[in-house]
Amino acid sequence: MKILVSAYACEPNKGSEPSVGWEWAVELSKLGHEVWVITRANNKVNIDKELLSRKNLESLHFVYYDLPEKICSWKKRSGLVRLYYLLWQWWAYRHIIAKHEEIGFDFVHHVTFVSVRQPSFMGNLGIPFIFGPVGGGEKAPLNLRQGYGVRGVILDAIRDLLNKLVKVDPLMWMTFRQANGIFVTSPQTKSLIPRRYWQKTKILLGIGLDSSFSETLPALIKQEPNVGGARILYVGRLIYWKGMHLGLSAFASTIKSIPHARLTIVGSGPDEKRWRRLAKNLGVDNNITWVPWVRQSELKEVYAKHDFFLYPSLHDSGGMVLLESMAYGLPVVCLNVGGPGVIVDESCGLAVNIENEQKRVIEDLSNAIKVLSNDRVLYARLSKGAIARSKAYIWKNMSAERAKVLFAK
Repeated sequence: MKILVSAYACEPNKGSEPSVGWEWAVELSKLGHEVWVITRANNKVNIDKELLSRKNLESLHFVYYDLPEKICSWKKRSGLVRLYYLLWQWWAYRHIIAKHEEIGFDFVHHVTFVSVRQPSFMGNLGIPFIFGPVGGGEKAPLNLRQGYGVRGVILDAIRDLLNKLVKVDPLMWMTFRQANGIFVTSPQTKSLIPRRYWQKTKILLGIGLDSSFSETLPALIKQEPNVGGARILYVGRLIYWKGMHLGLSAFASTIKSIPHARLTIVGSGPDEKRWRRLAKNLGVDNNITWVPWVRQSELKEVYAKHDFFLYPSLHDSGGMVLLESMAYGLPVVCLNVGGPGVIVDESCGLAVNIENEQKRVIEDLSNAIKVLSNDRVLYARLSKGAIARSKAYIWKNMSAERAKVLFAK
């Protein structure tokens, strides 16, 4: 088939949304499809460099489009970024019409942004249109927002409002109506889709591991936690909705019974000062190592040196770092919501119920850490399960099945 992929974010070796756009396009081409990707022009340098270094992507083609430079500057301004992205989607659609008349695409697939709040105009091409997987419908319970700070509370309230508007946004109605298939990353996101479209809506994660993960894993995965004190790892942005106000409080409770436990926090972000201050107030700052953002190659070494992964994110649609940590045999302690709630099951980690009061959620997170630290049999089972579960999310292992689901007629 001749497939058009709409991927505003699409770059190799970048992680996050650019990686999602790139991997979907690459894997579809590897399945024997002729794939054209429309993406931003500023992605061209990295894409061209990658295409030159790989010899098996002859069926992958790119069409580049960017808005005028003055409008591009809007994406750096929070008040205009949504309008900027909406305009890009509209003019990308207008730009690709001529290419469609030349090529005659069989399908068009919207891949990025992975947001249920942003429309796509590609359904107007008049060919089968796939929207997603998209996410963003997850909602942090109000009782778990204590510790956000004023900025976080306001931003989450705005996000809640924008999510409610999805059901009355005429551009989203158009997108849902035109789509032959709608794919969402979690049950919470599905709840934002009008019920009349649920019949064509399925839950499907949009992320996956690069095949290199299976090729570069260490020969031996440690099957028991570190003797004397568990080594706990968090990797991600230091931002309020990642939930580490809960994670730090849970860690503080943990070291009362496991005093030599260590927590490594890898990343940077606007809430770093808040988290550091919280750690100090909880009396655990001496048990925490703070590491700035590191390269992917270095991050693999970090995973290998830790026992399990703490990820109390409150509205994460995916969770690439979960898959990466699981590939290194790290069981996961997370909240049962969003992408982590889909990825982590009883075979690979412990997912905590978010419906309880904040004090209980913190206790449950702490108890999960303690159980993994003290129960070697459980740890070994979940470590092996994490590796097995991660393999199911390697792109080459799942791309054919995903494509079958996406493009079923």
